[in-house]
Formats: sequence, structure tokens, C-alpha cells
Amino acid sequence: MEQIKMVPRYVFFTKGVGRDKEKLASFELALRDAGIEKFNLVTVSSIFPPDCKIISREKGLKMLKPGQITFCVLARIETNEPNRLAGAAIGLAVPTNKKKMYGYLSEHHSFGEIEKTVSDYAEDLAATMLATTLDIEFDSEEAWNSREQVYKASGKIFKTKSIAQTAQGNKNGKWTTVLASAVFILE
Repeated sequence: MEQIKMVPRYVFFTKGVGRDKEKLASFELALRDAGIEKFNLVTVSSIFPPDCKIISREKGLKMLKPGQITFCVLARIETNEPNRLAGAAIGLAVPTNKKKMYGYLSEHHSFGEIEKTVSDYAEDLAATMLATTLDIEFDSEEAWNSREQVYKASGKIFKTKSIAQTAQGNKNGKWTTVLASAVFILE
């Protein structure tokens, strides 16, 4: 019997925020804000398939049907602490030989970090995972901006990017959920 190969051909990135007195409802509202509430999401680990094409959120959403089982890498965090800053991000690192070699996605979620910090951390994490796979030598103590230049100068890493969402906890103690996601399409 032949095994079914479920390798995504497309991916899109999205993010959202939700607030509600119920924790689950705040998650639902964050999914709605991200546009992915109508799918049965299955979280997967962080491999970016070879030859996977990045498409816009709008195009990706048109390719999916309500109720569809949809694979994604998801970063999510919630708080009901007033004014507490919450952040979630997805990072991506794509190798130069993107037709044959896989890349990495990373998820990061934290408290107290501004959006750029959360975003940069996720991007750095994905790039570092790819760099170690490609045997790129680097100093892990160097700042992300310095390592990014080393990675790209190696000629082995084609592109890095990230998407992040931050929000402050509701001042009245309602649950606040933030999320970022890379959503795969198998089609």
C-alpha cells in the first residue's frame, strides 16, 4: 500500500488578538482576527518544506474551506493580568537551495517584549536552527544583526523573515490572547 505524502505546497502568515472574559473565547477571537477561526487547526513542528511557496494571507484563505483540517505552526500566549504585554511570533529561514533543502520555522511567545524584539527573536531562532543544519560557523553570543550578516554571507541562507503580534492585557482583567501562525496548504 502506497503511503500518502502530505507535503505542503503553500504557506501564508497571519496574526491576531482577541479579548474576552473567557480564556477560550479570547483565543477564538484571536483566531477570527487572524482569519483562521473556521478551520480545524493541527499544529505541527517547524520544518519549512522544500519548494514551498509563500503566498498572501488573502490568497491562502481563498484556497481553504470551512471545517478543513489545516496544518500550521502556531505561537500563542494569553494573559488576564491588566496591562501585561504579551507577544507571539513566527520566524522563517529559507535555504538558498530551496527547491531541494528544507528550511525552518520557529515559534516564540513571551511577556514584556515589544513587537520588534519578539519578531527578531523568532527570526533569529529559525535562522540559527537552519545555520546549524547547514554547518555555518557563527558565534552564538553575537547579536542577531551580526549573525544575520554571517548567515547571508555564507551563501547558504536565502531569506529570513518573521511575523509578530503583541498586545497589552485588558485593563479590566479580561483574557487577552495574541497569536501568530504559519498556515500550510497541501493543495
